Amino acid sequence: MTADAIHSLLPVLALTRGPESPDVTPAAPRTAPTEAGPLPVATVSAEKLRVLIVDDERLNLRILGRILEGEGYAVTPAASGEEALELFRAAPCHLILLDVLMPGIDGFATCREFKREYGNACPPVIFVTALDTADDIVAGFEAGGTDYLPKPYRSREVIARVRTHLQNQLFAIQQKQLVAQLSAANAAKNRFLGMAAHDLRNPLTAIRALSEFLREDRAAPLNPSQLELADTIHSASETMLRMVNELLDVTTIEAGVVKLTRRKCLLGSLVRDSAKLQNIDATRKASHIEVTDSGEVEIEADAEKLRQVVDNLLSNAVKYSPRGSVINVAVFSSKTRAGFSVRDLGPGVPEGERHKLFTDFGRLSAQPTAGESSTGLGLAICRKIVDAHQGTIEAVNLPERGCEFRVTLPCP
Repeated sequence: MTADAIHSLLPVLALTRGPESPDVTPAAPRTAPTEAGPLPVATVSAEKLRVLIVDDERLNLRILGRILEGEGYAVTPAASGEEALELFRAAPCHLILLDVLMPGIDGFATCREFKREYGNACPPVIFVTALDTADDIVAGFEAGGTDYLPKPYRSREVIARVRTHLQNQLFAIQQKQLVAQLSAANAAKNRFLGMAAHDLRNPLTAIRALSEFLREDRAAPLNPSQLELADTIHSASETMLRMVNELLDVTTIEAGVVKLTRRKCLLGSLVRDSAKLQNIDATRKASHIEVTDSGEVEIEADAEKLRQVVDNLLSNAVKYSPRGSVINVAVFSSKTRAGFSVRDLGPGVPEGERHKLFTDFGRLSAQPTAGESSTGLGLAICRKIVDAHQGTIEAVNLPERGCEFRVTLPCP
């Protein structure tokens, strides 16, 4: 890659540099083509890539300077490690060529000081030295060096190494910018979905309430066809409201604004209350949820959000089990952990689809046994809530049939 091809990436680098970066004159245009073709940046910056050369021998500074200036790079010479640090503070560079044997602090100590002061923001450091033993090379890498240039150096090798490291650095900067842009886009998406879900929830709640009013004959008696229509409206609005609530939960959790309100609660009571409510839906499929526990277990958790996890797992167990099933729920505890398990009689989790299980909108090939709807968000929400409690959630296929979901939480 030529200097011009690297220059084409400078718009990316310029966005990452602070306001203290100096303005420099543009390099003379070069026409030599690159083997791999130009890098995917449309505009060309008027800024040169700056290389800091550190050597106590003036002749070495002049030779390296001429080699790099001939390639279109801006060169800053420094005769000592102390001077290099001062010059870098005043005008940061993109690459450092650093001699090892110098009066004052040597090259290894200078490199360590650069790394200590600038950390990951420190540019690549290439040691330029006649030291070539294995111990010297290892010492250079341990000090934070990126590469070695042996003395006496050859101009083609100098140019090749400088280009390679500048290219790698600029690609890394470009990648960081892309990640930042994607993160900003994802945050904007979450805000939009959150607002949309919030705005949809109120009218859907009203539609569901009005359909319940009609189904209960509070306004006027309905004939069978009208009652069937009211049932359809109620079922559809309930499904949509559940989807909107799950979408709102996901966007809120991903935005990192969910705060747990931890307090002491009884896990067994929480599970039994959820089972009592979910048994209403289970009876429609002639199924039943049975809860077994070995006594009350006190935990410290956000009861409302943990109840959401229990509701979701029990709802899924009923949804994916055939008619007439018995879903078994057990509460367990030890000195340091407590939790619950839900065993269904469904088809289990296909081994080839296990990676989708707790992901957003992760849908498996298994389908609900009575045509119930599924958003693919419920288990993702469960995982996020359990993770927020520093707990674990896992799914294990049972030997004969069905699947066991197991949630484990730390005890206070």
